[in-house]
Amino acid sequence: MKQISKALLISALLLTNISICIGAQTSDLPNIIWITFEDLSPEHLSVYGNELVKTPHIDQLAADGVLFTRAYTVAGVCAPSRSGIITGMHPVSIGTQHMRTRAIKARFMPQGIPMYDAVLPEEVKAFPEYLRRKGYYSSNNMKEDYQFKAPVTVWDESSPAASYRNRGPGQAFFSVYNFFITHESQLMHYPDSLHFLVKEVAQYIPKYYEDTPTVRKDIANLFTRVETLDEHVGELIEQLKQDGVYEDSYIFFFSDHGGNLPWTKREVLERGTHIPLIVKFPKSSNAGTVEEELVSSVDFAPTVLSLAGVELPEYLQGRPFLGANNNSPKRKYVYAARDRMDSEVDRVRSVRDTAYRYVYNYYTDRPKYQDLKYRKGIPMMKEILDRNKAGILQNPYLSDWFQTPRVKEELYHVTEDKDELQNLAAVSQYRDKLLELRQAFWEWTAHIGDLSSIPEIEMVSHYMWNGLDKAPETKPVQIIETEKGVLLWAPTKGTSIGYRIVKVGEKPRQELHRLNSWDMPLVFGYTKMGVKQEFSGSWNVYQGEYILLHKGDILEINAMRIGYTPFLTEYHLK
Repeated sequence: MKQISKALLISALLLTNISICIGAQTSDLPNIIWITFEDLSPEHLSVYGNELVKTPHIDQLAADGVLFTRAYTVAGVCAPSRSGIITGMHPVSIGTQHMRTRAIKARFMPQGIPMYDAVLPEEVKAFPEYLRRKGYYSSNNMKEDYQFKAPVTVWDESSPAASYRNRGPGQAFFSVYNFFITHESQLMHYPDSLHFLVKEVAQYIPKYYEDTPTVRKDIANLFTRVETLDEHVGELIEQLKQDGVYEDSYIFFFSDHGGNLPWTKREVLERGTHIPLIVKFPKSSNAGTVEEELVSSVDFAPTVLSLAGVELPEYLQGRPFLGANNNSPKRKYVYAARDRMDSEVDRVRSVRDTAYRYVYNYYTDRPKYQDLKYRKGIPMMKEILDRNKAGILQNPYLSDWFQTPRVKEELYHVTEDKDELQNLAAVSQYRDKLLELRQAFWEWTAHIGDLSSIPEIEMVSHYMWNGLDKAPETKPVQIIETEKGVLLWAPTKGTSIGYRIVKVGEKPRQELHRLNSWDMPLVFGYTKMGVKQEFSGSWNVYQGEYILLHKGDILEINAMRIGYTPFLTEYHLK
């Protein structure tokens, strides 16, 4: 019986091995670079019409590429949004919608909610794993924030030293560089000098704020951070040019969601989900053009896979807007969701077409405002709260942020009301548009599913943890010896298997990679450019191949279904 089981396992593994090409040359595949940054709306950049902020490097990237004017994220805050970007799935459909699944400390989680990694549906992967299966070198420098720990199969390296420079000769690459300087935290203190006089920013104060010296100074701070972002981006672009990879690469430039000021970040309105998006093509083809089609951030994953010639998994909820698979109808709508933010529970959904936005509020018994400790570090947030408590707010739109109850439905004509201040849901002449977007919302909800229909603790304990009080464990990988080599089989569905070989007589691999990053550790001064750090080597993505070992070799295995605890082991060939 044991031999029969082994034979069946080998047969099954061989069937999965038919389409695998291990070690294929990838020099004919396009290189793809992501320049990602934090908490920024398009109107803060000169290429989108801001005449005050000077961003020459970003301007040049736009001149070399395609400027997208209608790109949107699926959430107005980082972790849920980034989970949608890395999976190509709406967070509410995979359990990554709450901000966030892990706090710095357990006491910062809502009472009764454990810290957890979201357990994704068994078929869902972080998309760079598919690129690595194709032969790409994939690096991430450095923020992840996916609401789950990424398996070792996702990135060759994810660190402030991660770089395409560490790839093999002739190997195509997908490299991400994250820029932190525009993050919300950078509004909680002022730089040594502001690039703008406070009187200069007056025309850029949104209608939902009051014009005070504090508001002006915080906006001047934001604009200063944007110009610093441009300097940082210029440094990376110069590196890409010096390394000879700028000209022939696809370069995506985008924010993880909209703006960072109070009542912008975390919102599913225009100011929370509308993002800058520039794509530079190889040889700068299509340079200087503008694209007005609707794009959702869940489209980024299938688009990269399409450009790389990877067959698209059927489960993806996004659609490619570039590449060979860009043959489906263009989007009519984009969708976004807001759920728990830190300690504050909420449930809001929105639908956006090319002109209008529909908002559905599940909880009308609470205000639009969420009392979040974190953003009270922003001076203007403190001022707004003080003025509201004192009853001296003069702006009716800002006052509405704190009003209870709130309406069930909102409808805004965004092309005419960019700040989304005039709710048209009860206006008869917009009845048809209200009905259209309401129907689109409910059809989308039915299509993708919405895990916020159940309490978060129930979602975690029953849907993800199968009734247990902790995350399930990835079951041990079975190691099968054959005459051709070793085969691996994972009994836990959805498991990704990573492996490394330590050759007989060799020490475990240790490399020194040089830090080259513009992310949080560098911005906060925890480390600095050029410092070397140890790297133990990439994990191979197991695809059903025979693994050739020699006597005395050690096979290291790291296997994990996303959200489960990993299985780690070493196998010694005797």
